Amino acid sequence: MSSPRALTEADAIDIWIARWLRARRVDLCRRYQCDPRRLYEIWEGQRFPAAREKAWALFQEQYPALLDRVDPGFHRRVPRGRHPDQLEMFC
Repeated sequence: MSSPRALTEADAIDIWIARWLRARRVDLCRRYQCDPRRLYEIWEGQRFPAAREKAWALFQEQYPALLDRVDPGFHRRVPRGRHPDQLEMFC
């Protein structure tokens, strides 16, 4: 991968739309020459928080047939580790 570049708000809008179109994370990292953490900063609303609303408006115009298949919300982190009740499933 070549040297990382700074992402812009236009990139963030495209990244949101690509997420909703189910583009693979590795492909987005290659396309935008960035670390995966930069994608999650966008998807969690830490960087370019207004980009999600702009991307959603574009997505609604361009892909109206897919609206019922998409969760337009921010990414939610799943904590690592085992759920306390998980071991009980094997007893």
